[in-house]
Amino acid sequence: MPSVETPSISKAGITTSASGERHIPSSVRPDGSLRKEIRVRPGYRPPEDVEVYKNRTAEGFRNRGKAGVPGADGLKSEEDPSKSSPAANKNAKRREARKKAAAAAGDGKDEDKDNVNPVQSKGKETAKPEPENVVDPEAEKDKDAKKLMKKLRQARDLKDKKDKGDKLLPEQFEKVIKINELIRQLETLGFDSQGEKKPET
Repeated sequence: MPSVETPSISKAGITTSASGERHIPSSVRPDGSLRKEIRVRPGYRPPEDVEVYKNRTAEGFRNRGKAGVPGADGLKSEEDPSKSSPAANKNAKRREARKKAAAAAGDGKDEDKDNVNPVQSKGKETAKPEPENVVDPEAEKDKDAKKLMKKLRQARDLKDKKDKGDKLLPEQFEKVIKINELIRQLETLGFDSQGEKKPET
């Protein structure tokens, strides 16, 4: 039995016969009248059959609002613990090691409480490390005084500008007003208006 090729139909409705002739087949109109078959000359391509060039960049630009949040898919994939980054694995191992060390230290403290030796306990008390955040009050005062002196210097510069006749912004005007307050704060820290330490009485 010979194979019969079905004629291919384009988007415009043009069929190509086995002999290579192209035509639009006859059809019936809605009112019942018959539409004639239309022959299409060779080489003609109707606009419906012309493929439109698609630029990926332009297509992406048109669809930019529909895509969602950039990088959101990447975050979902990172949640899988088996595929986490090397840095995350390293941090997780460090956390586990800290927990084990804390648990071991906690167990060791309980054993020490059971085996109390008065001579050893005195030695342990003296060997306690000093807390790292020991704050020197004098250093803090000096630091605060430097900050206040900087503000005072800026305020005095702005006052000089104002005296020369320059116009100041509202924020700058507020700084000029606060000169006396800054001097008062310096005096409470034990410094004079020039930033020099007052002799203790």
